[in-house]
Amino acid sequence: MAGSPALLLLLSLGLCCTGAQGQRNTMEARFLNRNMKHPQEGQPLELECMPFNIDNGVSWIRQDKDGKLHFIVYISPLSRTAFPRNERTSSQFEGSKQGSSFRLVVKNFRAQDQGTYFCIANINQMLYFSSGQPAFFPATTTAAPTTAAATTQSSHVNKDICMPSSEPGTSSENILNLYCEIFIWAPLAGVCLVLLVALIVTIVLCQKTRRRRCRCKRPPNGKPGAKPCVPTRHI
Repeated sequence: MAGSPALLLLLSLGLCCTGAQGQRNTMEARFLNRNMKHPQEGQPLELECMPFNIDNGVSWIRQDKDGKLHFIVYISPLSRTAFPRNERTSSQFEGSKQGSSFRLVVKNFRAQDQGTYFCIANINQMLYFSSGQPAFFPATTTAAPTTAAATTQSSHVNKDICMPSSEPGTSSENILNLYCEIFIWAPLAGVCLVLLVALIVTIVLCQKTRRRRCRCKRPPNGKPGAKPCVPTRHI
């Protein structure tokens, strides 16, 4: 079953048309079993469409939770069926005309079959849409854990995560001890690395400073007139 945005547009237009025609041109899609409220997973689901004109064929469509429309089957007035890709039969659905109703059977209702089911009739080049029949599993509720219990459990985890193991040999306790050692030694290793880099930078700067030397010419035998010492930069 392929979803099509165009079907959604046709559905909205059809609903407007049916409202304008009045109550005499109404169609209804419903469970065949009037006492059914929700379908059961893995069980067959039977629906029927009650059109106001049984001389025309009816198409069944399904609107999923995301609003996409999926074509299921076309049922002719002679009870002939046409499924997607012009298939005559389907492993999941059955369609038939019985009396004045057009019936759809979901052989094995699954989670992907949930949605709202509609039937459509094309009468005198006008589309007529039925009311929608929701088919969803019953809502299941699960009890959430209390806040106090969750807080107590988290406090126990925080206390026990770095506690020394009283019974060595278990893999989980060894992993916790390994994590604790990593948390302790990783920052210390980072500090030592920073200090090492600072020491290397200091040594390099000192070596550059020592390259500056003073070249002085001493006067022979202490004679005056010698040039003063001028510091030079060694390049």
